[in-house]
Amino acid sequence: MIRKTLLTTVLLFSVSVAHGGFTAYDSAGVDSAAITPTRDAFRTAVGGGTTVGANGSFGGLRREINWDGVPDIRADPNLLPADFFNVNSPRGAVFTTPGTGFMVSANSGQASPVLFGFPNDFQTFSAQRLFTALNSTVTDVFFFVPGTNTVATTSAFGVVLVDVETALASKIEFFDQSNSLIFSQNASTSANQGLSFLGGVANAGERISRVRITSGVNTLLANGSLGNPNDDIVVMDDFLYAEPVQISEPPTLTLLAVGLLAGLNWRRSRQIATRLTSKKPT
Repeated sequence: MIRKTLLTTVLLFSVSVAHGGFTAYDSAGVDSAAITPTRDAFRTAVGGGTTVGANGSFGGLRREINWDGVPDIRADPNLLPADFFNVNSPRGAVFTTPGTGFMVSANSGQASPVLFGFPNDFQTFSAQRLFTALNSTVTDVFFFVPGTNTVATTSAFGVVLVDVETALASKIEFFDQSNSLIFSQNASTSANQGLSFLGGVANAGERISRVRITSGVNTLLANGSLGNPNDDIVVMDDFLYAEPVQISEPPTLTLLAVGLLAGLNWRRSRQIATRLTSKKPT
């Protein structure tokens, strides 16, 4: 209920027309080779090189999430905790959705079929896992100083989208600390099973407090199960973003992020308490 309340608050805030200076990075094609040059150009613009360090850190300038290090116990059919990439693998990203949670696809050899049970619709950019919200096409990303409760902002964000076949149905939106929309870009379409890269880099000092990813028009309910059998479903692969940096002022969206993290911590404490009290005495 806490998560739902926080999400409702986000959705009710008014936003302004996009403004400021951003460079968009947008391409699509049949396979990873088609979008790798755009991904690499985005990497270069953000900085950090190509050698990954601990927790997806590139030179202290960029973070990346490719989902492939997520343990089997946190993958399909189990949910991925929304703060996994700030707590378990601290990269400063916490997710929310109006849906029922998040899921990472299974690796081969697990009980669940790979690619969420849709091998004819999806491929990976970085093998083997993919990522999606459940029962929603919306994923919001909030930023924190990695591994802490300290709210942060970033200056760039990019995402690999899988199977974008419907024009104008998948996009990213960037919001500042006051929850004003400062950048929006639609993803280019690809053929069935194709890949799209979509990103934006601030070039006039803008700071991004929240990123909203809208992925297609259909939803994944569970492995092999869609919200409807007809509409385009889009899932996600790699996330790339500039190193989250601590902010000095607490506007509205910052306070919301603090409340979000408090709610997640409360849920985790309740889950631990429930497990402890449910144990039988020895």
